[in-house]
Amino acid sequence: MMDYRRASKKLSYYLRHCEEPRYISLDGGWADIDVIIRALKEKLPWMNREILGEIVEQDEKGRYSISPDGLKIRANQGHSIEGVVIKMKQVDSPPEYLYHGTAQRSLDSILKDGLRSMSRNYVHISTDYATAVKVGSCHGKPVVLQFRAADFVRDGYKLYISDNGVWQAEFVPPEYLSVLYDDSETYNGTN
Repeated sequence: MMDYRRASKKLSYYLRHCEEPRYISLDGGWADIDVIIRALKEKLPWMNREILGEIVEQDEKGRYSISPDGLKIRANQGHSIEGVVIKMKQVDSPPEYLYHGTAQRSLDSILKDGLRSMSRNYVHISTDYATAVKVGSCHGKPVVLQFRAADFVRDGYKLYISDNGVWQAEFVPPEYLSVLYDDSETYNGTN
């Protein structure tokens, strides 16, 4: 039975996090499609180029890109391998506000130290509240932070957007963040 969700998770791991063997190049994060298919076939014997194409096409978040020549594939963002450079567009005029979804257990640390990329190369930021809630829910009880993106850029920080529309920054200081949603009893409403 073909489990596309499982295949997508394995593909994401190979293209974002797998250090040994490393399937991707540091420059652009591209991997040879035939090599990735062979690696996926070890756990998913039904994998082929057509199915890989369907996974890329059907991915609702647009996580993957296939090169124009059809020979390479990459994850558009979310890498944890140090040194991977994905060219992104630097944005000089972002929306006034963007959003970040996280788990309630991370709130105190974020309000003290800001948003850090942790195991990834960049902090991921959402364009809308609903997406931020969904992201936060993946990590536990959700919290949504409002990020003053326009002020952040005006103050000289850099903000990027990936090919699939994910906003990213290397770091967001706490003074640009405010709690928009937290239904936990432990949060006292100050920041």
